[in-house]
Amino acid sequence: MKKTTLLLILTLISHLGWSQSTAQYSVSFESTWSQATHPHSSGSLPATAHWSRLVGATHNDNITFFELGGLATVGLEDVAEQGNNVQFFNEVASAISTGDANQQIEGPALATAAGAVSIDLIETTSDYPLLTLVSMIAPSPDWIVGINSISLLNSEGNWIEEIVIDLYPYDAGTDSGPDYSSPNMDTDPQDPISSLQGVMPFSTAPMGTLTISLEGILSVDELALENVSLSPNPATDLLMLQFPQAEFDRVAIYSALGQQVIARRIVGQQDLELDISELKSGVYLVHLQSTQGQTVVRKLVKR
Repeated sequence: MKKTTLLLILTLISHLGWSQSTAQYSVSFESTWSQATHPHSSGSLPATAHWSRLVGATHNDNITFFELGGLATVGLEDVAEQGNNVQFFNEVASAISTGDANQQIEGPALATAAGAVSIDLIETTSDYPLLTLVSMIAPSPDWIVGINSISLLNSEGNWIEEIVIDLYPYDAGTDSGPDYSSPNMDTDPQDPISSLQGVMPFSTAPMGTLTISLEGILSVDELALENVSLSPNPATDLLMLQFPQAEFDRVAIYSALGQQVIARRIVGQQDLELDISELKSGVYLVHLQSTQGQTVVRKLVKR
């Protein structure tokens, strides 16, 4: 994708143990689509301008759901032309059945041209580190934004803390309509998926920004260890840790630079209150070590 920017925030010290098998991510999509950013000759965007559901999958490199220069699948065509996700999810289900994907993702729609939506939890493993997402620019003949096979692991095999991507419009190559509300004009044979950056009715500006944020890492895939909560989060003065189904004997909080700023022993407790009022505002990592030596990591935002 042109001008895609990957911002790898918080390069973490190796001794923090970030090479784990299971990671939890959130995704937010902020749309900046407007008459100001993408001027239309009529003087305004369509009155019904909106975005279809943000859908996709986590998968491995044996499968590609769409790519620039490739041909759209039936599922992608349905998303691009109608905002219909049924066939696309069938394609994801097929990839899951062959072991090439591990989950389908169905986020919310955005009812306006500009605005924001988010997906609170995407959990995946190092066996399925690639993320694909797509949404229809609506109304349109067959126009979309999306990301294709973005790796959530860096070159060292560690989970990436944050990825920020500028999104630009794509033509799915299945309809030849030139404008938002053009009548159906099937493209036969299909054209390859192509960029619409700088092609009317779009300017060279991005349509919006996708932010993928790491929320936590699980050392082991055990339900008891997953059931760990921090509240409130973001927190200002006091932080409550609750872990009703697991036994932990130590908690430590690290700064983004890997410096340990708080450490406590835990003895026979299922919750713990920590005073974090002296910590500076920012992002921290809370490490809980179980009595069996397993580790759970959660992200904390200090206000």
